[in-house]
Amino acid sequence: MDLFSQELTSPINILPQDGIVYYYGEVMEQLDAQKSFEQLFTQLPWQCDQAVVMGKLISTKRKVAWFGDDPFQYTYSQVTKQALPWAEDLLLLKVLVEEKTGEHYNSCLVNLYHSGEEGMAWHSDGEKDLKKEGAIASLSLGAERKFSFKHKENKQVVSLTLKQGSLLVMKGVTQQCWLHRLPPSKKVTEPRINLTFRTIVR
Repeated sequence: MDLFSQELTSPINILPQDGIVYYYGEVMEQLDAQKSFEQLFTQLPWQCDQAVVMGKLISTKRKVAWFGDDPFQYTYSQVTKQALPWAEDLLLLKVLVEEKTGEHYNSCLVNLYHSGEEGMAWHSDGEKDLKKEGAIASLSLGAERKFSFKHKENKQVVSLTLKQGSLLVMKGVTQQCWLHRLPPSKKVTEPRINLTFRTIVR
């Protein structure tokens, strides 16, 4: 799916059924988006992500940083992380995303993909720590990347390109009915930062 390369007058639900995924287009000017990318890339306390696979703890090339209103604990892939206090640059982006989406978020998992060789396999964000059917807002900075959804039952796939400064929001029963992934691509050589604003149940 190739949507407009600028902010849309109203968000589009890209899913045909069983969920809501609003695409807002580019909600940031390119210069502002690039400045935010550079600030986050150089200043956040990045760490290699970890997961337990077949009983073994592994580290990924992809790096992450986890922030929140409180030192929330968030468990996924059988590994628990504790949220850091908000970085100032992240708070400014949080305000922007909340204004655009009309939602409130109390935490953010930030992902750093160094190139297209790093991606994310099919999964859904259904961890018990997250607000049930709550909104997850994804703000993209850096390299453009393809992003895909696959229905858990009929296997229908919906894909779109996430441009720098673009905003995507998943909500409702999306996590129950659809998987999503960031497929790897050898064509992409530049890094991408993805900010996923979430609501942790207190």
